[in-house]
Amino acid sequence: MSRIFVLGMVLLLGVSGSHWDGSFTDAILFATGVVLTGVATVGRLWSALYVAGYKDGTLITVGPYSVSRNPLYLFSALGAVGVGFATETITFAVLFGLVFWLFYPGVMDAEERKLAELHGARFADYCQRVPRFFPNLRLLVEPETYLVRTDRFRSHLIDAMWFVWALGFLEVLEALHQYRVLPVLLRWY
Repeated sequence: MSRIFVLGMVLLLGVSGSHWDGSFTDAILFATGVVLTGVATVGRLWSALYVAGYKDGTLITVGPYSVSRNPLYLFSALGAVGVGFATETITFAVLFGLVFWLFYPGVMDAEERKLAELHGARFADYCQRVPRFFPNLRLLVEPETYLVRTDRFRSHLIDAMWFVWALGFLEVLEALHQYRVLPVLLRWY
């Protein structure tokens, strides 16, 4: 489902441009996108550091998982909205955010049911203390040291880089539009 959505967006973005092309608003939207995708990339890496290789076998309750039960999805949402802003439109930022909110609550439900089966009362207690999505930074607990499964973390590095690669892709599309290699058939706000 995600791949079909991404393919559709790539095709749509290939013939789309910003209503604000070349304006100060255009620059602000892109800068907002860069900041959000930067936060998303670092946040996904921080989250992956703790969960890579431990996701089902161990209930992770420290680091980003001490402030949100779903920090990977939180940072993914920020990244999706950030990529939307990097299109230099508000339309795609809202669209990407809406698609995230329609699709991922079901994914989070399924994961939480699985964790409840695996970890029982300990997971129930964790759910009582830690918010599902929006973080409570006052709850942050980080150990002095943490054993990382480097082989598993490596694949998460690549996953986290998708947001950065998306920014590069958008810049290539913008150049193809500027040099009239690709037409701009639609302009979005």
